[in-house]
Amino acid sequence: MIRGLNHITLSVRNLQESFVFYRDVLGFRPLMKTTTIAYFLAGDIWLCIDEDPKTRSAALPEYTHFAFSILAEDFDKFSLRIKKSDAPIWKENESEGESLYFLDPNGHKLEIHVGDWKSRIAAVRRSPWEEGIEFFED
Repeated sequence: MIRGLNHITLSVRNLQESFVFYRDVLGFRPLMKTTTIAYFLAGDIWLCIDEDPKTRSAALPEYTHFAFSILAEDFDKFSLRIKKSDAPIWKENESEGESLYFLDPNGHKLEIHVGDWKSRIAAVRRSPWEEGIEFFED
């Protein structure tokens, strides 16, 4: 049985540039760095960045992205920090909870989000997006 998310690995074009972004802009805690790989912790999430010359040069058109939790009291200050880094904003927030959607230096779609699955489900229950939504949690 799956017990949770083990780690996320993202391909990057330039390890040093991405290392600085994830450490200095996003505040992830570095654990290890080689010439082509770096490991970080973001809360309990283990993130690996791996230098790969085949890494995309632009964001993919799809909605796939990774969202990281942030406290409401930290959201404005942290959003400003991301915007000042010149990270491109790829979407405006239209859902429950404050969110900032931005790109890393390799076009990976990221988000910081205030809330969790419980607050999202509660918001959908209060204001359903469409008819016939099935809920499986109490």
